[in-house]
Amino acid sequence: MKVISLKYDFCIKEVMENEIVRRHFISDVLRIPLEEILSVRIMNPFLWKRYKKQKLGILDIQLTLNDDTKINIEIQLKPQVFWEKRTVFYLAKMFTADLRRGEAYKKAKKCIAITILDFNLDEREAYHNVYMLRDESGKLYTDILELHTIELKKNPVKEKPSPLDEWHSLFNAKTEEDLDMIKSGTKNKGIIEAIKELKEISLTDRLRYEHEQRLKAKRDREAQDEYVFEQGKEAGKEEGMQGFINFLRRNNYSDEEIVKELMTEYKLNHEEALKRLK
Repeated sequence: MKVISLKYDFCIKEVMENEIVRRHFISDVLRIPLEEILSVRIMNPFLWKRYKKQKLGILDIQLTLNDDTKINIEIQLKPQVFWEKRTVFYLAKMFTADLRRGEAYKKAKKCIAITILDFNLDEREAYHNVYMLRDESGKLYTDILELHTIELKKNPVKEKPSPLDEWHSLFNAKTEEDLDMIKSGTKNKGIIEAIKELKEISLTDRLRYEHEQRLKAKRDREAQDEYVFEQGKEAGKEEGMQGFINFLRRNNYSDEEIVKELMTEYKLNHEEALKRLK
């Protein structure tokens, strides 16, 4: 049986409804002893928006630990331009979301972003990397912001196995045989529960239908975007350029970034690019 991949956002949301899965996954990623995690609550996935023109941050899954540490888990299947800036943007919004004007800084909670990427972010061998605020010598300034990247295209280092390796395999599983092989070699209750949930999701007609519809819509949108993009580049017509702008907007480019792309693709100066955007 072909299973629905855990890489898809709606699938991981369904699986993370299981508290056993949540607790073990967070324990393995953050290297927190399981007994120290009393609960991992699922919160509202929409980040608070303070100003009318401010971007609304939408997260795949936002969790809160028993010590009020906030955790965002996000899946990204394809690389995006300025991906690093995007992840920092959402992490910063998580951090500031709880503070209103005049409130004490002590109310700010530790925020952790876990980004699961189906592409290589850099050339380093390790698939799991952790980023914090440090000085030039590497001394930690504060751990209040923490960013984890898990790159699924990279292979775990066999000489240094970790509990996270099994989750890495689970995200890359494609068939029921893959799941059975992972299950037979693990004692991790979170992995076992996640496999059970994945099999149930894959057998549910409604979810399979939704999955197929999502894939179809995604393929259709990408085909249309590519057509408009190529037409715009080749013909340079007004409608083609508008399609190019719409394509960038759907991929979360800011106005400043779109202007730069217009200048590059259509050989415009800054004033011309800005005029086209408006």
